Amino acid sequence: MKYLARFIMWLAGWKYKGELPAEKKAVIISVPHTSNWDFPAFILMKKEFFFFPLGMILRALNVIPVDRGNKDSQLVEQMITEFKQRDSMYLCITPEGSRKKRKKWKKGFLVIAKAAGVPVYLGRIDYKGKYCEVGPLFYPTEDVDADLAYIMSTYHDANPKYPENFSNGN
Repeated sequence: MKYLARFIMWLAGWKYKGELPAEKKAVIISVPHTSNWDFPAFILMKKEFFFFPLGMILRALNVIPVDRGNKDSQLVEQMITEFKQRDSMYLCITPEGSRKKRKKWKKGFLVIAKAAGVPVYLGRIDYKGKYCEVGPLFYPTEDVDADLAYIMSTYHDANPKYPENFSNGN
């Protein structure tokens, strides 16, 4: 899978920077999310994409369907359970929760990581430099609001596909 992803990125003229995570379990956030072209980073995907035959392929790749109509707390609990049931799992999620501009990001990824006892990798998609990277590593604290403010501030220099749709809270 890793080699296929790198080959597809190479075909598109993109690079991957850094090393892949050493941990067997982690939440990886993918920022900025302003375009459908960001989708190769997703492991959680809205359930509407799970139609035949695409749904079979996505399930084979361990992509988890998400019902965005359900309350966020149900999704958080579902992901915590997934982490506890698996020997290894990388949950890649976009904290903005939408391709539209949002001043506030969703906190669920931090709640999931803390409850599952896993770290968060601060992933980045850089459209200007045409690269993706995973890192640095962040361990959530008890103060979700402070954690989120810190994480959002680390993306002050983000280069999204559509800059008008991105906000890191500033």
